[in-house]
Amino acid sequence: MSTGFVVWFTGLSGAGKSTLAAMLSAELRARGVHVEVLDGDEVRTHLSKGLGFSREDRDTNVRRIGFVAKLLARAGACAMTAAISPYRAVRDEQRAHTERFVEVFVTCAVPTLAERDPKGLYKKALAGEIKHFTGVDDPYEAPERPEVTVDTGLETKEESLAKILRALEALGYVPARHEAMGAVEAMGAMEASSLSRLIRPHGGELLDLCARGERRERLAERAEGLPVIDLDERGESDLELLAIGACSPLRGFMNEKDYLRVVREMRLENGLPWSIPITLAVSEDEAQRASIGGQVALRSRDGRRVAVMEVSDRFRPDKEREAREVHGASDPAHPGVASLRRSGPLYLGGEVHVIDRAPPRFPGKQRDPRETRAHFAAQGWSRVVGFQTRNPMHRGHEHLTRTALELCDGLLIHPSIGPSGEGDIPAELRLRCYEALLSGYFPSERVLLSFCPVGVRFAGPREALHHALVRKNYGCSHFIVGRDHAGVGAERGAESAERVFASFAPSEIGVEPLFFEEAFHSIVLGETATTRTAPGDPSARVAISGTEIRRLLARGEPLPPTMFRPEVAAILGEAMRAAR
Repeated sequence: MSTGFVVWFTGLSGAGKSTLAAMLSAELRARGVHVEVLDGDEVRTHLSKGLGFSREDRDTNVRRIGFVAKLLARAGACAMTAAISPYRAVRDEQRAHTERFVEVFVTCAVPTLAERDPKGLYKKALAGEIKHFTGVDDPYEAPERPEVTVDTGLETKEESLAKILRALEALGYVPARHEAMGAVEAMGAMEASSLSRLIRPHGGELLDLCARGERRERLAERAEGLPVIDLDERGESDLELLAIGACSPLRGFMNEKDYLRVVREMRLENGLPWSIPITLAVSEDEAQRASIGGQVALRSRDGRRVAVMEVSDRFRPDKEREAREVHGASDPAHPGVASLRRSGPLYLGGEVHVIDRAPPRFPGKQRDPRETRAHFAAQGWSRVVGFQTRNPMHRGHEHLTRTALELCDGLLIHPSIGPSGEGDIPAELRLRCYEALLSGYFPSERVLLSFCPVGVRFAGPREALHHALVRKNYGCSHFIVGRDHAGVGAERGAESAERVFASFAPSEIGVEPLFFEEAFHSIVLGETATTRTAPGDPSARVAISGTEIRRLLARGEPLPPTMFRPEVAAILGEAMRAAR
């Protein structure tokens, strides 16, 4: 008898099927269950491409989903489906064909769905502007005897998830959490391979969007005849991250559905946590050249046609809302808001196929996610902490990373070389500082230095989560969150970032955030510390301030040893004097 089973989510559009499927899959994976999710939109794009929305086509779509789910369950997996599947008879047909079948009815009142709907489709359907809309003027046949019913209009996501888990445990399809953790620990003790113990990429698969061989040659030839979209520095950085899988599970720039859910809920349309829109902004003229269902060539600033994009969506975003939700600001002087306003007024969405990556700025110091994962495995690491920075590492950074290294097998120093902030120190100079610090003050066998093409968006707490998920794809199980991570003021610092992380179940995010108090030089202790470890009031503390560091460098004044190691201070001081 197969140990696999099917969890069939059904309910109206927007009720929360995909979100609950993502939450449930994360929890079950943490319990050692092999899970595959068949999302309705993804099935429509691939397995059921070409089908319409007549009753016959809807039934065919459901039967295809059911057939694949049955095969996965037969092979021992938990197959989850998250499609509306509006008709009872065809759902019951799938139940009859599947040995272990759990139907989860996700209900929610239509008025509540209409208020939630970011695109306003329910309101248009209720007004008669859209015809044959399921749940309004097209029927939805609710299950008569589902194993689980959740009402997302009355329950929190966590309450709904708990209901589903209790049902699966009662049926004996999944172990209780304490039993599962014991089994996972026992399995881990027997595992010899470090690769199998590394954290899984976000969404379960590390993508590679780079075309190679004959396929690359065909795409490069095709790109020469396609309409061109010019990339700015942000677009180039995002394309590089997409190409190497650092933004897994994204296969390209976001369509409107993903964009709206990320802005409003910090989730992709399939329910996975994601906090920052990865979008391609274009001008009105460029948008007119990009036809839906067609292709465009993406051109870098140096004139190379670097990718072919399958255009699946073109939309006009509400940038004011994006600024408020993502950056927490609307002030045009805010650097993140200013960058957003400067970008093109429309967004293009679609998968990308990269044909020409930029050569690395720092060969040997710029490893892709597959390379960092291979390094961690070769070193025998499974608990790896990532540290994001766009500055030279001062004594406060050193204290945080050294403390984190006490908890983990290895440390990834992962400075950004994507779009940066005004006045940031050049990456070439920072590299010299990192190397000087690491060679004298860290155990070389437990630290890897590698640059990352991610840039800064000044999105504060949301960007902290984004940086953590990117580092998860690089193989990091832990991530250090700064006091004002990628922000412009401490009022949106670590406390707010903690709230962002806490809004998701730990198993959904996977990577564990490490929050630290702001570090300073303690006069009492004579060393770097925080308020958790050092006695004395503020008068016994010497702040390690980025603003003060930049002021001293600009005036050519020496950097005190309370801020930097002497080797790093000498490199920075020499560079600043030479630049004056």
